[in-house]
Amino acid sequence: MGKVRERKETGKLYLDFMFEGLRCREQTALPDTPANRKKCEALLQKVEAKILLGEFDYAEFFPGSKNLKKLAKAGALSGSSRASNVMADPDQETDQSPLFPDFADLWLQENKIQWRASHLRNVESILESSLKPAFKNKRLTEITKSHILAARNKLGARKGRGGNAQMAPKSINSHMAILRMILTEGAERYDFANPYRNIKPLKLKKVQIEPFSMDEVDKITKYVREDYRNYYQVRFFTGMRTGEIDGLKWEHVDFEKREILVRETLINGKTEYTKTDGSQREIPMFGPVYDALKAQHAATGKLSKFVFCNRLGEPLDHNNVTKRVWYPLLQALNLKKRRPYQTRHTAATLLLASGENPEWVARVLGHSSTEMLFKVYSRFIPNVTRMDGSAFERLIQSRVTANQEVDNETE
Repeated sequence: MGKVRERKETGKLYLDFMFEGLRCREQTALPDTPANRKKCEALLQKVEAKILLGEFDYAEFFPGSKNLKKLAKAGALSGSSRASNVMADPDQETDQSPLFPDFADLWLQENKIQWRASHLRNVESILESSLKPAFKNKRLTEITKSHILAARNKLGARKGRGGNAQMAPKSINSHMAILRMILTEGAERYDFANPYRNIKPLKLKKVQIEPFSMDEVDKITKYVREDYRNYYQVRFFTGMRTGEIDGLKWEHVDFEKREILVRETLINGKTEYTKTDGSQREIPMFGPVYDALKAQHAATGKLSKFVFCNRLGEPLDHNNVTKRVWYPLLQALNLKKRRPYQTRHTAATLLLASGENPEWVARVLGHSSTEMLFKVYSRFIPNVTRMDGSAFERLIQSRVTANQEVDNETE
């Protein structure tokens, strides 16, 4: 007796039954739901009833099925005129699946409506530079697991970013994730076994953060160029991502409630929706942040819609700022060279070390859960329960007061 089963790799239902002594499986496009199972079971009952009466015409029920070739070769379709017409030459194998580059382009067109512009650019780059060249002469059904692993090894031999000798495992996994999605969709549409099954992502090294100490933060904000002091003051004490602070507009600065509304991020000079829904958040203006933004508003409030901008009112170019301001400053202060993103790690560690509740800290940083905090910042998390920012406020305010007293004594 036949069964209606679910195909694990696609989640779609298929019919599994016997005909003329041969096991036949016919894929459907229906996801596994109670209603769809009922439809498939009704179809299967009809098929088995026809088989029992000797009236089953395989080609009538499943035109274009690959099983027609198998059944024709076994001589099981001699009584089916439709099948014999369809399978005039059963020994001639034809692959109707498209070439990988063609299907990749189709997949891209169908899915790009759901992506951010930055993600779309990234996917397009991966397809054009890596995946389409690797499988340019392959039909979907010709791609094997060995082809996939060979393509991955080739990526591993490519030169990485930032002077790295090889492409990072994280980047390789990003490329392979796109390939997996394309092949999974192709396997569902053209009914072939997905060759990407059981291929695991490359293991990633644990992220090692290098936050600045409060003394280092004080030194940086004291000696940085005057026109960038407010910028780094806000970076260090809010934990905003580079794109978030560079794309911050005055309309999202609420001085009355003392909140920064994170609603957009800047990518390639244009603002768009934040990295994730969880990144949409409100950040309290802790002590120095409020003062820094007030001072910045006096400087650029009428010049640009962007809080931090160049002389033309355009948003900052983070690469330019990093090379011309950030790295030279660290070198001048004899501080270890670290990426500007460490300002975000600094804010996170200071918040946690001051005793704020991890769940509250996660919301301030724009994480959807505390998983990242415990994974990356575990050694900075003490056993405390506050969750209102007061501890962090006291910590940085005490530093500001202490520094002012020192400055007054030296004058």
